[in-house]
Amino acid sequence: MREDTQRWWADVLAGDVAVLGENEGLGTADVDGLCHFLENKVLSWFEKRREEIGRRPLLRDQAFGESLDPEKLERLGRYEVHLDRKLERMLSVLLRLKDLRRPPFPAESVSQNAGLVRTVTRDAVAIARCPPD
Repeated sequence: MREDTQRWWADVLAGDVAVLGENEGLGTADVDGLCHFLENKVLSWFEKRREEIGRRPLLRDQAFGESLDPEKLERLGRYEVHLDRKLERMLSVLLRLKDLRRPPFPAESVSQNAGLVRTVTRDAVAIARCPPD
């Protein structure tokens, strides 16, 4: 016997009120008492358990069917679109603010670019003045 069935049998022999029904007497610690326990208690428990397992797919289908509410799904879909648009707006505002914090051309790069333009222009003029070889 399995360990849990052995504990159940020991509880029946001890007369545990939680294990025994109202109209049940104590089990006898002999072969006939054990056979009666196995046939009436254990076998019926396993038959009930087998029926429960057989109904499991039906219960699962019923639970899934009751949990699906098309109206709730529609509201969730609209809310998702709303949040998506809100996130887009927030990101665009964030990017605009980031652009506003940054000056278009820093002062250093303007003066460096002006010097670079002068150098390039001087070199271009010098090249233009050189006679071809």
